[in-house]
Amino acid sequence: QVRLVESGGGLVQAGGSLRLSCAASRRTFSGNAMGWFRQAPGKEREFVAAISWSGGGDNTFHADSVKGRFTISRDNAKSTVYLQMNGLEPEDTAVYYCAARDGERWRGLYGYWGQGTQVTVSS
Repeated sequence: QVRLVESGGGLVQAGGSLRLSCAASRRTFSGNAMGWFRQAPGKEREFVAAISWSGGGDNTFHADSVKGRFTISRDNAKSTVYLQMNGLEPEDTAVYYCAARDGERWRGLYGYWGQGTQVTVSS
């Protein structure tokens, strides 16, 4: 059964930090790349970050808009992927979605989605 459950969203002031978590079912998580996307009001969903099954270093990718502020990571033993968000800006306000794809590498289409968690950054 596919299951992706995000948590950790909330309201934070500009410059603050949040850490999002996504707990996945073992079937969804094992051997698969994971990603984070976001959708702001009135805008299309956009890519934020992704991580390959092996994780770390060259196996991660971050959108230019969040590079240097956000960091994706994963704990394969816990079937959980994280998004550490520092230096948050009002423009980061959005619903953040966890996603998974069939395949070890982060590059490609994502077919499994969580329900989303709201992140609101006040100025």
